[in-house]
Amino acid sequence: MLLYPYRMIYHKPQKGRTAIPMKDKLTLFTKYLLDFMFYSGILVIITLPFSVGFYGRYSTYFAENYYSLCVVLFLSGVFAILIVQQLRRMFRTVIDDDCFIRENVKSLEKMSTYSFFIAVITACRLFIFITPSIFIIILVFVIAGLFSKVLAGIFDKAVTYKLENDLTI
Repeated sequence: MLLYPYRMIYHKPQKGRTAIPMKDKLTLFTKYLLDFMFYSGILVIITLPFSVGFYGRYSTYFAENYYSLCVVLFLSGVFAILIVQQLRRMFRTVIDDDCFIRENVKSLEKMSTYSFFIAVITACRLFIFITPSIFIIILVFVIAGLFSKVLAGIFDKAVTYKLENDLTI
């Protein structure tokens, strides 16, 4: 079992309330943030044709490339939602205090694949219209994909060590 040195910071309790550790508040905030991102992301994907059409009234780029933008943004959005779904799945194991498991390794590998797909899909936008932000988005998702791959390898080793350690006890 790995122990992480950290100090728990407590807020001063209000009258009639007990102190809640900052670690628990941060965990709760992160859980709710991931839930919000997941469900609002689904809503954004569902309303995407309307959003692109609405913005097309003000931008000729969106008006001229309506269908291709809808496809590219829809596919990128689906993979982004899948990444958030895997993060939520992994976060449940953090809450359960059992994060070094094979399922998290699989989740990290899936997140890596999804990140690379988003980078490739975004690269397809280069054929529609070139902006500096497209290159930044591609770079961010390639780095995220590589980071997830490396982290999956580290988690895989940690799971192996944990299982070996559990067998010796």
